[in-house]
Formats: sequence, C-alpha cells, structure tokens
Amino acid sequence: MVDIIKRTTLIVRDAEKSAHWFETVLGMTRWMDVPFTLSGDQLATGKKGDQTRLVIMKAEHDVIGMIGLLEWVNPKREDIPTEQPTEIAFGTPIFVVAAQDCRAAVERARGLGSRIHAEPNDWSVTGADGKVKDMVGASFWDLDGHFFEVNQVVRTHD
Repeated sequence: MVDIIKRTTLIVRDAEKSAHWFETVLGMTRWMDVPFTLSGDQLATGKKGDQTRLVIMKAEHDVIGMIGLLEWVNPKREDIPTEQPTEIAFGTPIFVVAAQDCRAAVERARGLGSRIHAEPNDWSVTGADGKVKDMVGASFWDLDGHFFEVNQVVRTHD
C-alpha cells in the first residue's frame, strides 16, 4: 500500500470568508464544517483548549485533494500577518490547480480581492507522457496569503 495525502489544512483568518473564496474561485464545495477543541497533542500549534473551526472543502474527489480551513475562534490568533505576501517564502506550499477556465478563475479571484501575481498567459510543456500540451497559466494568492498556480490544458499534441 502507498500512503496518500488526502488533505492540506490551511490556517485562515476567517473560515467562512475563506470557504466562500474556494467555492467562488475554484468551484469547491463544503464537505464538512465543525467546531472542535484542540487537545494540545497532535498539532504543533495552538494550545490545549483552544476553540477552532474546521471547514473542509472538496473538489471532484471525496478523499484526496481536499483543503481544510482552520480558524482559531477563541482565542483568536494574533500571529497571522495582515498583509498579503508578494513572494513565496521558503517552506510555503504552492497549490497547483487544473482549471476548467484559467482566465475566469483569475477574474473571480480578482473580484474577491486576491493579489494576482501572473496574468493568464499561453505556454507549452512536454508532459510525463512525452506529449506537448498547450496551456494557459496564471498565479495568485488567496485572501490568507496561500499561493495558487492555475493551469488549463488547451490542446494536447499527439
């Protein structure tokens, strides 16, 4: 058996606002939305007794590729930066999205206040199967400073 990564959980300022961003920009749906109290054992952040809210967003698959949105409800986290980043720091994940419509995703992100890093542009890449794929790609940050590279396959050359 090979282990799978089923979810990435992001610490967010406001789970409701973040969930709306993922619903609007990427078309994800809410799979779970629960409050819970930290045990103080498993996560390397927060303290025992902290009240949190976890919203899990689902794309097409109900086991892999999910995004968790973890908000500290009580006490509120005070260490979350208030400004959106302008570059990716070491240790920061890059989320790569296979978009149905890259240009539309950028406009939806822009409409919700995301910082756009790269406007949609055309490019080509040779895939692992050796076939050349014509792509449209762009990149932006969500409202909490997480970076997304969004790509759309336009055509595959045989």
